[in-house]
Amino acid sequence: MNHRREIIICLGSSCFSRGNKNLLKIIQRFINVNRLSDKVYFRGDHCFNACNEGPNIKIAGRLYNHVNEDNIQQILKESLKDLMKAGG
Repeated sequence: MNHRREIIICLGSSCFSRGNKNLLKIIQRFINVNRLSDKVYFRGDHCFNACNEGPNIKIAGRLYNHVNEDNIQQILKESLKDLMKAGG
């Protein structure tokens, strides 16, 4: 089974300077702690054309705006809850 949920973090200069640098580490840690590395594909990309709404991330094609250290955990838990229930 090679179908993994895609998480894309915007690494454009606006999102990166607004906090995606720190979110990158938080998302990587969340994936590791919840043993999701074989279930998700996490990568960076440049510009989702929503710079004024950033920081931005996409999970399974859904764009999340104004992502920060306060809401990233909830976004990840909600978006990946079915993968976490599936176990290791």
